[in-house]
This record gives sequence, C-alpha cells and structure tokens, in this order.
Amino acid sequence: MLGIDCHTHTSISPDGTGTAGGLCRSAISKGLQALAITEHIELNRWFSEEHYGASPRNQWEKFEYCDRMEKAMKQNSSIKDSYGSRIHVVSGIELGQPHLDFGLAEAIIHDIRLDYVIASLHELHGKTDFFCLDYNRESIPALMDQYFKELLKICQWGKFDVLGHLTYPLRYIEGEHGLDAEIEKHEEQIRECLKALVEHGCGLEINTSGLRQPYGKTFPTLDILKMYREYGGEMITIGSDAHRPEDVGKGVQEGIAMAAEAGFQYLCYFHEREPIYIRII
Repeated sequence: MLGIDCHTHTSISPDGTGTAGGLCRSAISKGLQALAITEHIELNRWFSEEHYGASPRNQWEKFEYCDRMEKAMKQNSSIKDSYGSRIHVVSGIELGQPHLDFGLAEAIIHDIRLDYVIASLHELHGKTDFFCLDYNRESIPALMDQYFKELLKICQWGKFDVLGHLTYPLRYIEGEHGLDAEIEKHEEQIRECLKALVEHGCGLEINTSGLRQPYGKTFPTLDILKMYREYGGEMITIGSDAHRPEDVGKGVQEGIAMAAEAGFQYLCYFHEREPIYIRII
C-alpha cells in the first residue's frame, strides 16, 4: 500500500497506549513506507508544577515534558535500530503551544535526534485543552476567533516542519458536542494562517483521525487543502494521529485521494528535518 503515517503516539504521550514497536509492526503489516513517532510535547508544561506554580486542572494535564522528550528521543533512536531496515522510522514530536515561549520552543527543536516537528495548538492561553472545555460556559465564536489568532502566531513563527490538525477545535465543538462552529466565518483568518505557512516553507498535515471519530471529516477538509495549494503550498503529510497501534494507517488512503483531488502530486515524510517526497500521481 502506498502511504505514510506521520502522526502517531505511544504511552509516552499521556493519552496514548502501546509501544513504538507495536506502532512499527502495525505500519509494516499495512505496507506503509514511512512511520513518524510524534509524542506530545506540551511546551507550556515543559517544566515542573513547582516551576509554574500550577497544578493539573484535569487528569490529562501532565508536567515535566522535558522528561517525556528525553524518553521519546531514546525510544525513537532505539526503534530506528530495530525496525529501520523494514520501514522508514521518523523521530518526531508534536510540539503543542510553541507560541507561549518561542525561545524555549527553538531550543527544543534543535535537538539533533529530531527528524520532524509538528506544531499544534491544543489549548488557548489560560484555558484547558479543547477536549476538556465546558461548552455550556464558552462562547464558540470567541473561542474560534482566539484559536485562529493564536494559530497565526505559530504559523508566522514558522520554525517547525508541518502544522498539525488545522481546525482541531471542531473535533470537539462539532464532532463531540454537535455545535456549529460556523467555520466559514473564519475563512480570512484561515487564509492568513495558510499564507504564513507558505511564506515560511512549512507544510500542512492531512490529519485523518476525524474520519474514525464523530466529526467524520479530516482536519482540515478539502476546501482548506485547496486554499493551501492556491497560495503555493507544496508540502503535505498524512497522519492518522493514532494513539494505539491498531489505528496506525487508518484513513491514509482517503488522505491520499484528498491530496490528489486538491492538486498535489507528492506526499512527504522527513529525515533530519528535510522533506522526502513520494509521488502519488
């Protein structure tokens, strides 16, 4: 099967299960050419609770991601040795909220063991992850406006490789809670983000996790993918966002078809922070 999966997690990530070996075996059994292991590294909790004078607001909020980073890099180096002859193993991270400390973010991504950096926005400044918000107490328009404002700061920074799951809040607002986020009202903000990605040579991820969740669509959808192409974007990855081995590769074929429909001829994965392109049409 032609394909890559550039977004996966193990139990090193707080919401993941399974091992890197399990991810690799699943990817190999499905005929994937490349697999990126991209543990969550939430930059705003890089240090200890004491450092921030804060406590977890829910069971998912973990601190000391500096330790998780080191575990992830050791894991990824080891798994390359074990499985590298059978599949391209990509040592990556999913760096959450890099805009909250760009200096620290740049120090983290200069780790020579990294092949690949996904930038993500899981939570707004001062709020919990979109997964944990009480939408009965939130203004959806205000949340979405703030999401794209903070996302634009990340895109304008542009020191990462690929932007992960653009439109992430829709997983919960529309998918889990059945509310209308009126995403069309934010088209201009989306376009500004896409233009910044292209200006800085950053890629865009087709995250297929929504296909197996109540949302039922990718992050982002085809119309946004076409906008990225319209502005000259060329770098596309596909990620299942698997948090368990059995989900590796799910939705990859749908993602490939979407990329082709949007006018892309290649997908890519990364090695030593440089894109490796695979022709799809």
